[in-house]
Amino acid sequence: MAAWLWRWSRWGLAGRHSLSWAPRSGAWRPSPMSRMGAARGLLEAARRQTARAQPRSLSSGSAAVREQQLLTETLTEWEKRLLERLVGGLLGGQRACLAESITMVESSAKHKKLLGQLLLQRVLTFQKEREGPNGKKPLSFRVGLSGPPGAGKSTFIETFGKMLTGKGHKVAVLAVDPSSQTSGGSLLGDKTRMTELARDMNAYIRPSPTLGMLGGVTRTTNEAIILCEGAGYDLVLVETVGVGQSEFAVADMVDMLILFIPPAGGDELQGIKRGIIEMADLVVITKADGDFLLPAKKIQAEYRSALRLLRNRSKNWQPKVLSVSSKTGEGIPELWEKIVEFHTSILASGELQINRQKQQKVWMWSLIKENVTEYFCNHPTVRNQIPSLEDKVVSGDLTPGLAADILLKAFSTKE
Repeated sequence: MAAWLWRWSRWGLAGRHSLSWAPRSGAWRPSPMSRMGAARGLLEAARRQTARAQPRSLSSGSAAVREQQLLTETLTEWEKRLLERLVGGLLGGQRACLAESITMVESSAKHKKLLGQLLLQRVLTFQKEREGPNGKKPLSFRVGLSGPPGAGKSTFIETFGKMLTGKGHKVAVLAVDPSSQTSGGSLLGDKTRMTELARDMNAYIRPSPTLGMLGGVTRTTNEAIILCEGAGYDLVLVETVGVGQSEFAVADMVDMLILFIPPAGGDELQGIKRGIIEMADLVVITKADGDFLLPAKKIQAEYRSALRLLRNRSKNWQPKVLSVSSKTGEGIPELWEKIVEFHTSILASGELQINRQKQQKVWMWSLIKENVTEYFCNHPTVRNQIPSLEDKVVSGDLTPGLAADILLKAFSTKE
């Protein structure tokens, strides 16, 4: 562990570690001296800490270190150089390295998945050391944006993001678009609707296809969030594809969930499922301007009444209902004030840290379930029986339940 951390810190990283408090954003940030220098200083501290921890060979942490060493030894020299380049560039705030890193963790190729996990581990090590001067409190804030298609989420992000970058924040947007079940493709059109924000050097927009995931977020969205935070983005916005019970997936990876409702769209209280409303920390009525102003105010009053009947998700926060106009900017500064108020509340109470710990466990088991399914389908005995059993199920000669039992028995039988 100490050896590869030393090599990592040596690869293209120079300067000293220096953090300064930014009162406008309320977070510790690397000083203008150099983010690369900050990375080197923190990595040197991690190297020394790892060296001191080596004697505890029976601890789970040491086991993890040994596992990483073994995995690193399996890499070719070219892969090691690639990993070092991406780590150094990512922690130095290079957008190209961030994009390449996200592409790597999104890949289904086994060797790229391995590289991606090693990269993520190094970023997490860096983040832990970076949070030390801040009392180990997270320096970034994650916000999920959900709502039906056409609610104006992308237009809102364009206006909202420009306001935040003007305040000195670095904003990352992970916009997820639905994939076609026929061709497997995705339009990825969110970035085209954020032209001004896409040109802002303090913003990063990453469109990603759902790849068939019902939750409206990809399997690797959670990992992409970590990479964006490692690259210095203090506010990460995750825009999902729609609204419904399946949107609970995004609530398990963000600190705050905002539900967007368009005005004059019918009976919204019937059309929006109760479950997602209970998960929302803020409900935002969009397009509150022109002819839609009065309908927006009416819906806002309805949701305020409805929220009083629902159980709050947080003990420290009462969900609010606001109306905004992305066209005129009306209500957006007030919305940001509520977001800051929410962030301050859960950070002071420790709820933010506890929620993130729970979310990591949830996503660990989600990935286990996904990988177990893949492992099951690739089992030689199971793989050979799947085509014939599928044909029998389709023709009605065999029930799906019995076919599943046959495959599970084949999987559990020792060869």
